Amino acid sequence: MKSPKEIVETMMRSDAFSKWLGIELISIEKGFCSLSCVVKSDMLNGFHIAHGGISYSIADSCLAFASNSYGLHCVSIETSISHIKKVVLDDHLTATSREISRNKKTGIYEISIHNQNNELIAMFKGTVYISEKHW
Repeated sequence: MKSPKEIVETMMRSDAFSKWLGIELISIEKGFCSLSCVVKSDMLNGFHIAHGGISYSIADSCLAFASNSYGLHCVSIETSISHIKKVVLDDHLTATSREISRNKKTGIYEISIHNQNNELIAMFKGTVYISEKHW
């Protein structure tokens, strides 16, 4: 069976979007993930702040890695995000997961996203479907 780190490495090899985001893995273990990225100019919207999809996407990747870390394929079936503080160019974002619940078929995770000043910028909640397919 693959380790959580090996699973993330396998996922990242074919994850062009996470690569574009510049995601860096900080920590991974069963049910937990922490990762980061830096906001680039091509991530900004017309207000010159990060598009909401950027914080959503780093949280979504964090959810994917945390939930898949047990060795079974998981896919999101419901997600939501609350944007709390604006994100600007060169902000360093860190997403950290917390496993709320996990059973044989579903898992619920909460992802907090902070900037380089440890200010909470967004909260994300995701539910995943857990398949029987192994990594």
